[in-house]
Amino acid sequence: MIKFEKFTLKNGLRIIVHHDPSTTLVAFNILYNVGARDENPEKTGFAHLFEHLMFEGSINIPSYDEPLQLAGGENNAFTTNDITNYYITLPKENIETAFWLESDRMSGLDFSEQKLEIQKNVVIEEFNQRYLNQPYGDTSLLLKPLAYKVHPYRWPTIGKDIAHIKNASLDDVKDFFNHHYAPNNAILSIAGNVTTNEIEQLAKKWFGPIEKQEIALRNIPQEPKQNESRTQTVERNVPFDAIYKAFHMSSKMGNEYYVTDLISDVLSNGKSSRLYQNLVKNKKLFSDINAYITGDIDAGLFIVTGKLMNHVKMEDAEKAINEELNQITTGNIDDYEIEKVKNKFESVYQFGQISALNKAMDLAYHELLGDADRINHEVEKYRSVTKKEIITVASSIFREKNSSTLYYLSKK
Repeated sequence: MIKFEKFTLKNGLRIIVHHDPSTTLVAFNILYNVGARDENPEKTGFAHLFEHLMFEGSINIPSYDEPLQLAGGENNAFTTNDITNYYITLPKENIETAFWLESDRMSGLDFSEQKLEIQKNVVIEEFNQRYLNQPYGDTSLLLKPLAYKVHPYRWPTIGKDIAHIKNASLDDVKDFFNHHYAPNNAILSIAGNVTTNEIEQLAKKWFGPIEKQEIALRNIPQEPKQNESRTQTVERNVPFDAIYKAFHMSSKMGNEYYVTDLISDVLSNGKSSRLYQNLVKNKKLFSDINAYITGDIDAGLFIVTGKLMNHVKMEDAEKAINEELNQITTGNIDDYEIEKVKNKFESVYQFGQISALNKAMDLAYHELLGDADRINHEVEKYRSVTKKEIITVASSIFREKNSSTLYYLSKK
């Protein structure tokens, strides 16, 4: 049981405090309720761009990293479809440095043409390196718009088209910042050997004076039910043919989410899993194969990816994948297999909660989902999944008409 206390400042900033006397470090995590799904379809990649811009310094503090390093701290950030998350770990005695830095860039980020150009170039280079100049790098640029037609999950966090970042103006960027990066659109979570009283005093001192902003209304179109299979074939300069199959699944908020996550573990969690044992080790159809869920807040995707052995035809590889999925839908799964993946999830989850940073991140994320106390019920939600639910959900998801398949061919 992870105990915590919560309070909210007058400006809307929600704050969660977890007292953890076992560590000398404090984890300071601030989650902004903005991700790639909040972008204008004609101006994508902005949430990810801000992940970079937020480290460019503020009006008062030109170098973000330097004072943090002097305080013995480390920091980083990540952007997803749904959130932007910044985190710091530092010695408890220097925690006020984190409050100073994060509140300052929330209230006074330094916008300039020069800094914007620098970070635009960084993102453009990242796009080229990760998506264009890396084998199989462009798969998300292809698979997402194949699976989604109206929902903003149809583009990756880096953006739909890198031209959107190239053409981003200072006014565009300021407007995006002013409508999303505000205390009333953020959750601050702190874990370490701290008290709620001292955190409340620091929060009021540093974040209290920041005014709330008018947050952009979230109006996300719902993806219609997919009723026909979709395919796309591309040729690239890669060593092996590959296949990517995506199936629509439930949102993070539905009970089906936990069922689907366990199905992905049965199929592909370690070398004892079905896909590895049957299709890599025994039949030698693939050199590598995985099944995973995207983990999105809105309705996400269940994805199967595999790199084919040189002698294998694409139709044979796809047939083998479909047969493995069909084994689940027809109930060919035993209680031992289900118990094994439940045990593995529980051990990984509980081990992860040893880390103060993981606890701070998870508390903020669960608060965003509705209640930070969800963190204490994740294991039981997975534990309660039944074999019948697995068969029902698998039968609902693994339909050919619900699939989008990318055939990624090696140029011969």
